[in-house]
Amino acid sequence: MLWLYVWLCTLVVVICFLTIKIYLMKKSADEIRKAYAEKITLNTNTLIDISSRDRHMQKLASEINCSLRRLRAERWRFYQGDRELKEAVTNIAHDLRTPLTAICGYLTLLEKEDKSENAARYISMIENRTEALKQLTEELFKYSVILSVPDEKYEKVNIISILEETLASYYGAMTQKNITPVVQIPNCRIERLLNRSAISRIFGNIIGNALKYSDGDFEVSVDVRGKIIFSNTAKNLSPVAVGRLFDRFYSVETGKTSTGLGLSIAKLLTERMRGSISADYHDEKLYICVDFPESEIVV
Repeated sequence: MLWLYVWLCTLVVVICFLTIKIYLMKKSADEIRKAYAEKITLNTNTLIDISSRDRHMQKLASEINCSLRRLRAERWRFYQGDRELKEAVTNIAHDLRTPLTAICGYLTLLEKEDKSENAARYISMIENRTEALKQLTEELFKYSVILSVPDEKYEKVNIISILEETLASYYGAMTQKNITPVVQIPNCRIERLLNRSAISRIFGNIIGNALKYSDGDFEVSVDVRGKIIFSNTAKNLSPVAVGRLFDRFYSVETGKTSTGLGLSIAKLLTERMRGSISADYHDEKLYICVDFPESEIVV
């Protein structure tokens, strides 16, 4: 019976040892998980450090630290490149504004001079192209400003009211294109904590994009949860093109006077306010959905 007693004692010791070992490994795994989430979220220079002396867990932490170093280096290179791009865009846009203003001034003076019919026609064409270039430069400059100086002024706003105001401001442009908008808006207040000018710009950019590429129609609908869907027929688009609509400087071929920044700005501002924006394309119709779900709805 002695051997049985010894065997049981040994078994108990082994079980206790394994239980403690498993507990320590689970503790180390939790420490690694929490530390990794912290390093990724806060973008800190510190590395993962665990209390366990287990060589396997130490090796795991060391491998993750190596990955964090590489990720940090890649992130820094991306940050540097993105900052240089923003500075270049700002400088180019600023440098273009001055000569364009001078050109517009000289064209205004030239209009007052005696000229032949052909000269007048050529000047008119130059004015049209110069005005288009001026608009593109202004859009580029606004984009660079939005990137570099985020507006942090948030207030409770009624997105239904802002949407109605934005639609009203585009009424003249819709009339010129013979577009009669179909609007479906619930009879309630949908309030969110947002930046008023940013949400207005988002709606304006989406509507402006729709007017550029629409084949003669435009619809907007809002459900009681605050999800807004803009849609229009666009036969010249494709699923591949729609997948790139929010890319910086991407423009479909028909957008001859576009920098391809309108929807990119809308995406930037939407995500900055912790909302979501997406595009879908089926049955030759483009659908753009905007949603700010986190605040309450006041009916």
